[in-house]
Amino acid sequence: MQRPALIVFGGLPGTGKTTVARQLSIRLDAVYLRVDAIEQALRAAGADVGALGYVIANALAAENLRLGRTVVADCVNPVLASRLGWRRTASQSSARMVEIELVCSDRAVHRRRAERRSPDIEGLRQPSWDEIVTRHYEPWDREHLVLDTATNSLEALVDGAEACVRGHA
Repeated sequence: MQRPALIVFGGLPGTGKTTVARQLSIRLDAVYLRVDAIEQALRAAGADVGALGYVIANALAAENLRLGRTVVADCVNPVLASRLGWRRTASQSSARMVEIELVCSDRAVHRRRAERRSPDIEGLRQPSWDEIVTRHYEPWDREHLVLDTATNSLEALVDGAEACVRGHA
């Protein structure tokens, strides 16, 4: 049996992470963890979120990885500290780590997507375009798969992610 994988999506809001991550989760029959859902539940409960959403998501990922389940984590993953947390979770769970960043190279397409989308989590406030483009987002520190949602179909994006997970990319 192949070791389970921790597949972590990252990228700015509006690049298509949730759409691709959900489809990959279905295709792989993997556990799907969305940090937005965790953080919104914390906000609704009156908690000060901070890094807590990522801490909880990592704990849930670790539990599922120990059960031998592949996990897809859907998050902005904007800083090295969050990426190191995911890597530590994979290592401590003896799981393979797959890092995937989604970008939208066409600024007009990205803006249109960001401004037209509606929240699919009750109470979640979507960031404005200005908040997206001014958000602190650190460059990645190591090799990872980068998928451009401006130039590829959903099927091609999921195919590329699956190929990477299966070690064929």
